[in-house]
Amino acid sequence: MELRLTPPTTVGAGAPRPARLPGLDSGAGGSAGAVPEAGGFGQAFKTALQNVSAAQERASQLQTEFQLGNPNVSLEQTMLAMQKSQIGFQAALHVRNRMMQAYTDVMNMQV
Repeated sequence: MELRLTPPTTVGAGAPRPARLPGLDSGAGGSAGAVPEAGGFGQAFKTALQNVSAAQERASQLQTEFQLGNPNVSLEQTMLAMQKSQIGFQAALHVRNRMMQAYTDVMNMQV
């Protein structure tokens, strides 16, 4: 899982809408990071959560393989995968907390 921050692009009348969101691509070459027009933010968030889950599973697998003494799995590789999954989880948690705070703020608004 790659976490890259890119400057936002302006989507205006003449600018095309991006088909992929940076940082959400699974790197498998498929359309895991593609966002359909109807999906919007919900689909992008679901894809991001799936990528975080996959990174956590990969880190867990590497950790188990390292503990079993697999010579093809290094400590550095295992630690890097664990850190990537931890950073992805923390980012998803922060987004969730911000969304809950926004929801609470909207619900408390006077009509």
